[in-house]
Amino acid sequence: MSDFDILREDSNGVSIIPIDAQLLSDRKIYIDGIIDSQMAIDFSKKMMYLMREDEPIDIYISSMGGEVNAGLCIYDIIQSCSNDINMYCVGNACSMAAVLLASGQKGRRYILPHSKVMVHEVLVNGGIGGSATSISEISKSILGTRDIVNGILAEHTGKSIKEINKATSFDNYMTAEEAVKFGICDEIVNGLN
Repeated sequence: MSDFDILREDSNGVSIIPIDAQLLSDRKIYIDGIIDSQMAIDFSKKMMYLMREDEPIDIYISSMGGEVNAGLCIYDIIQSCSNDINMYCVGNACSMAAVLLASGQKGRRYILPHSKVMVHEVLVNGGIGGSATSISEISKSILGTRDIVNGILAEHTGKSIKEINKATSFDNYMTAEEAVKFGICDEIVNGLN
């Protein structure tokens, strides 16, 4: 038994239930830690399970961001869902996590009072090497990805591409109040459902 297991007693005795299983049965999913391909796969499995019923889904975000392609996969799944989704920022929603937070349904994007949001341009990890032509093509691809991500932010915040390009030209940290004003969130809440 881990610290995150729940003991449940019924007529058959005592059962040990992992907290994640209990949260999933309560229609709650966490996006926490680094956003990567494994998280995107796990998220898609959970969403496919929950989308079988027409009930609201709560998504809690606490992440410093991660891989853009994995984040875009999660974004596509969220956008394809016909269920009502309540999105909560609990702690930090930075980089790709901020994009996911912004992409929630208008009126259902919440942030805790002391949570923070950070947006910035798409980052390049590792060194880039190769021929001049290869480097040029890589640069075009990175700029194309930036345009996709900034377009998503513009769509969901109501800001223009020019405003988003300016806002993401540096590590732009926002308080809960600033995130609401920017249009990434709709409301500051004092607790979780």
